[in-house]
Amino acid sequence: MPIPFFSVIIPTHNRCVFLKSAVESVLNQTLPDLELIVIDDGSTDDTSRYCAAIDDERFRYLFQPQQGVSRSRNNGIHQSRGRFICFLDSDDRFRRDKLALTRNYIDRFPGYFIFHTEETWFMHGKLLNQKKIHQKPDDNAFEKSLRLCCISPSAVTIKKELLEKVGGFDETLPACEDYELWLRITPFYPVKLIPEALTIKAGGHIDQLSRKYPAMDTFRIYALKKLLDANILTPEQREKAVKELKRKCVIYIKGALKRGKTQEVQYYNELIQIYEK
Repeated sequence: MPIPFFSVIIPTHNRCVFLKSAVESVLNQTLPDLELIVIDDGSTDDTSRYCAAIDDERFRYLFQPQQGVSRSRNNGIHQSRGRFICFLDSDDRFRRDKLALTRNYIDRFPGYFIFHTEETWFMHGKLLNQKKIHQKPDDNAFEKSLRLCCISPSAVTIKKELLEKVGGFDETLPACEDYELWLRITPFYPVKLIPEALTIKAGGHIDQLSRKYPAMDTFRIYALKKLLDANILTPEQREKAVKELKRKCVIYIKGALKRGKTQEVQYYNELIQIYEK
């Protein structure tokens, strides 16, 4: 079987009800030069039965004991054969021409290793208007990536050799693993924006990580600390990262004070002092 240009990786856990739309959106692409890998992270629903019935030589189903989304994606990267990797969450889907238009941009901009697209967002089935803060960056994405996760996994396409070079997703993080990865990539690699909504995102599900982990900034602060401790930033980049670390710590400290979590208040105050030196 020839090596595909794209490898699309879908991690999933007990989401068979959504998975069908995601899978069909990939296998029905106008550009067929792809492989699709579903990484089943320990599902106990009908996921395995559904995947076993898919008759397409471009499709692969891999089961692993439940280890989280980072391990799932990294497993998919390891198993992939394509030159470029696309990720797709199991409750999202691609527009039919997503890969064709992305391939066009890859050919037009050979100096870029990472691309992302605009998205259409739905919350509880209703169209959601995106705010100005969610405007996606083009070219230099580092400063915006410090503030929030501005590169969506379901909208990104990355050259496989770049993912192998930076080491993939941090498997110690139960959430915000994408935020941490972009912090390792964007200081050194420009990001090309494809200004069309080629990914359709669905939100509001009860099993989303943002509901399971309401204090998400603790993971983002960890990611910033990890980046700073690596000593890989320019002085200007480091100054911006420290500023964002302090901002996130101050916000978290205010909440911790209200909840009477004095040990957490002390830890994050000390963290600010360490990196302000």
